[in-house]
Amino acid sequence: MITEADTCRKYVLPKLYSAGWNDDQINEQKTFTDGRIIVTGDKYIRQKKKRSDYLLKIRRDFSIAVAEAKSAYKNPGDGLQQAKEYAEILGLKFAYSTNGKGIVEHDFITGKDTDLESFPTPDELWMRLSQSEKITPEIAKILLAPCDTSPGKTPRYYQEIAINRAIKAILQGKKRILLTLATGTGKTFISFQIIWKLWNTRWNRTGEHRRPKVLYLADRNILVDDPKDKTFASMGDARIKIEGEAVKSREIYFATYQAIAKDERRPRLYKQYSRDFFDLIVVDECHRGSARDESNWREILEYFEPAYQIGMTATPLRADNRDTYRYFGNPIYIYSLKQGIEDGFLAPYRVHRVVSSVDATGWRPTKGEKDKTGREIPDGVYGTSDFERIISFKSRTEAVAKHLSDFLIKTDRFAKTIVFCVDQEHAEDMRKALNNCNYDLVQRYPDYVCRVVSDEGDIGRGHLDRFLELETKTPVILTTSQLLTTGVDAQTCKNIVLFKVINSMVDFKQIIGRGTRVREDYGKVFFTILDYTGSATRMFADPDFDGEPALITDEKIDDKGNTIESKYEDLHENESQEDTAATSRETSIMTDDSYNIINPLF
Repeated sequence: MITEADTCRKYVLPKLYSAGWNDDQINEQKTFTDGRIIVTGDKYIRQKKKRSDYLLKIRRDFSIAVAEAKSAYKNPGDGLQQAKEYAEILGLKFAYSTNGKGIVEHDFITGKDTDLESFPTPDELWMRLSQSEKITPEIAKILLAPCDTSPGKTPRYYQEIAINRAIKAILQGKKRILLTLATGTGKTFISFQIIWKLWNTRWNRTGEHRRPKVLYLADRNILVDDPKDKTFASMGDARIKIEGEAVKSREIYFATYQAIAKDERRPRLYKQYSRDFFDLIVVDECHRGSARDESNWREILEYFEPAYQIGMTATPLRADNRDTYRYFGNPIYIYSLKQGIEDGFLAPYRVHRVVSSVDATGWRPTKGEKDKTGREIPDGVYGTSDFERIISFKSRTEAVAKHLSDFLIKTDRFAKTIVFCVDQEHAEDMRKALNNCNYDLVQRYPDYVCRVVSDEGDIGRGHLDRFLELETKTPVILTTSQLLTTGVDAQTCKNIVLFKVINSMVDFKQIIGRGTRVREDYGKVFFTILDYTGSATRMFADPDFDGEPALITDEKIDDKGNTIESKYEDLHENESQEDTAATSRETSIMTDDSYNIINPLF
């Protein structure tokens, strides 16, 4: 009997060669996903990777068709459904199924299935695609240019799609472009490759023989400095960061909005550039204010209106980022958190929700009761959303610190952990409480737990840099408020702690995105969200949320710390043949009743 492998070797490859395809254009047995990670207890397995029998390319970084081969005794079209599924995932217009003798083609452009005796030639497929998508020879010259592989990796399938769609949109005259890709999927890498291809082929807005002038904009220094110094390193002296003066002698410019916008301390530095100075502007994390009508950052983008503008965001359309979508338009490509987890490129996560009695029932002061500073506490019932914003409970902070420390003792005391607090003062209170709960380790590792907030400046940045390093042991725990919500490539972060109420889906996705990186070589294949405010519950209830957790642990405790109810739900327990380990049941307890008014109600 002739097997599928025999079919490929004896029949399919010769047919591809005879149609003019060469070895550089034929990717045989091409794996394009990593396989979803399924965690069971302390172990994990990966589901089967998606792999096409043949991925056909016009150029190294431009795929055009997928072909599935079946054994010679089967029908030619038996693999067509699989080929069509793969083609849709890979963003391709042509899918083929063959038994080595007959061939069935599905053309997504016309919607037709056609029986063939031979494969189309590369030139024929390219002509059909270019006619359908209005790709002229001038556009093709830049579109088919290779990516830069010097950063040490080639684009994943979805990155290739995003890069090529953005390039094509620019070359076809689309002035505002939006790409929506989940946190951890490589938006900076995609931005670099788009810029590299345009820069290396000397594309520019006016058609002159010169390299383009590109502005890479973000709202935080870390989102500018890391790309400039790492991802874009191969562009050498073409790079410059705009700081204090309007340098005009380079080609790739990096800047924060704050550095070039107007405020009470700075003039409009951006106006020292002519309106048509830049050919292209890439806006990283564009959902955070750059396109809001009331923002002076919007003023910058409108000033440089002649430039092509690409917005990069991790968040689908929501009420709180509607202005971004109104400004840039609908995304030309979306790669979701759910798809990233399904493909195995992003880490799945567990949610451990702990509700203390004071959060469950609220707290009301007795008449005339005063806080630690001697101020009378306004009457009313205070709930989770009030804590640390209106009234601070020292005992609640210490209890959560103890609970989190106990969790780490039972799992891994050196698992990188980020704790999101209400504000900078709360982050300091939490740092101190965690420090005291782990004094045995702090004796040996003084920076076991650190606060990283804007007030810490360079000291905080130093703590963060060491936290992000793959080989460093400490810091282990970082407390923060807003500074680490985005742009932090924490590849080995295993715990995300919510000790603040999060009402925005945009903020929620950004925060959990700190844990989505996968580093199997460092034992990071999933992460845990420890939710002390119920924020995760509200977000998962949102019908637009994508990327459900693999395991949910719910715990309710009384005012003495005894568990009233504890349960867990493993959403993927049937996807693995391994037994699911028993879920640990943690408790939290309020140990004293000290409190302090932060913002009196009246």
